[in-house]
Amino acid sequence: MKALHLLPAAQVTTVFTDIDDTLTTDGRLDAQTYGALHALQHAGLRVIPVTGRPAGWCDLIARMWPVDGVIGENGALYMWHDDDAGLLRTRHILDSEQRAANAERMHAVRERILREVPGCALASDQFCRQYDLAIDFCEDVPPLPAAEVDRIVAIMEQAGMTAKISSIHVNGWFGDYDKLTMAKLMMQERYGIDLSLAQERERCVFAGDSPNDMPMFAFFPLSVGVANVLDFIDPLSNAPQFITHHPYGAGFAELTQHLLPHRDHAA
Repeated sequence: MKALHLLPAAQVTTVFTDIDDTLTTDGRLDAQTYGALHALQHAGLRVIPVTGRPAGWCDLIARMWPVDGVIGENGALYMWHDDDAGLLRTRHILDSEQRAANAERMHAVRERILREVPGCALASDQFCRQYDLAIDFCEDVPPLPAAEVDRIVAIMEQAGMTAKISSIHVNGWFGDYDKLTMAKLMMQERYGIDLSLAQERERCVFAGDSPNDMPMFAFFPLSVGVANVLDFIDPLSNAPQFITHHPYGAGFAELTQHLLPHRDHAA
């Protein structure tokens, strides 16, 4: 991984970012990091959080944060606030019938995990999820050993689910979409930008911190890990290209400070 100062900032027009432990510090979004989001958008950069957090959180983020939209539930949907119409809009990857059928299938998986992996818990934000099952292994429960986290993943995969580990949850869902799938779709549908083109990918930065960010790290040449990504470096088959000096939200603020002085020269 390269030092952040080597990232070519002048070409960047879009900033994708994970939320938990990338924007947040100890589970909180502090003033410095929120201010960094505002500064990026105010400078004319497109800002899009890409998170495993639920649809209910995305509703608030799209309405109230200084962002251009948000991708939620690890790529199951994206939301944006249509300022002209004064409406929140949502693009789903699956229709309501498919979501309902998948929810029934997930119930059995959830019960098995809670029964067979002592110490884990249903994520506290599960009530406002529309697509996935989120199992908490360290947010509101004492941290589980890595072997137990892997056991959660194995149970999900045995049931035919896609399973991804974030810094706090194991998320599982039925379908082959992920954060990257929806990022490509959103950019094409909302902005007419084809991320299959190298010159378009090179105008995007992605910031993240954990294994469920690997598809984004692998795809974007300007991928950035905040320093705490080093906690997960062994499981990361596709490490970010650049790394910040600071961890968590301070690392994202550091990235912002690198991007903004070059903004006047952006294409």
